[in-house]
Amino acid sequence: MTVVLRVGNRTITTKEIVSLLAGYQLLPRLLFELIVDDAIAPFTCTLEETQSAQQQFCEKNQLNSHTEIQTWLKRNGMTPEQLQTYAVRSLRIEKFQQATWGNQLESVFRSRKSEFDQVLFSLIKTDDLAVQELYFRIQEKETDFAALASQYSEDPSASNGGLIGPIHLSKCHPTLAKMLANSQPGQLWPPTRLGEWVAIVRLEKFISAQLDNLMRQRLLSELFATWLQEQFNEMGEICLFPVGIGE
Repeated sequence: MTVVLRVGNRTITTKEIVSLLAGYQLLPRLLFELIVDDAIAPFTCTLEETQSAQQQFCEKNQLNSHTEIQTWLKRNGMTPEQLQTYAVRSLRIEKFQQATWGNQLESVFRSRKSEFDQVLFSLIKTDDLAVQELYFRIQEKETDFAALASQYSEDPSASNGGLIGPIHLSKCHPTLAKMLANSQPGQLWPPTRLGEWVAIVRLEKFISAQLDNLMRQRLLSELFATWLQEQFNEMGEICLFPVGIGE
């Protein structure tokens, strides 16, 4: 039986390797990577891009000399050619993502913008029947919002004067998110029921999401992850075939 891997005093044969991969739940990861390899096959890198990617890889892994690189290669069972392929792989994935979804990002962003918008707001959350009085005191500027929040709010933000955020609107209670999305900075909302609580809310700042480079990369990564999972699901069950005798 062919030995394909030696780790210390242990040898692993062709018959064992698949069983080990399955036992450690590494087969799905391997299949994901094979799907990626097929997808990025048409995308290549220039000599300059390759050299830059290798340099960045070495810097990230603190490989500062030829000796350290050779030691790393032996420890990871890789050849210099495999290291080069691995170093540029993320760049080739980026090229695939851009070619596949780059022209869709603006429409995707517009449809999901509300998920990324953030707000900074003040909150007093209580079941006290006197909440209406608190609202009027704030409205008439008799008492500072933060002081009343610290004294009366039953939300954890009370320790911070009721200030919450910045936080994504999508993470807020649906009623609260709708209120804040339709507010102007400084707008004070009268007592509003949020589930079993009653809340007084004031928007402090609305942070509108922008389709900048960071957002573009986030959307590309999400679209890629969704596509990759769909490709994996379409493959169906993983079928393992027995290794023949004498292999």
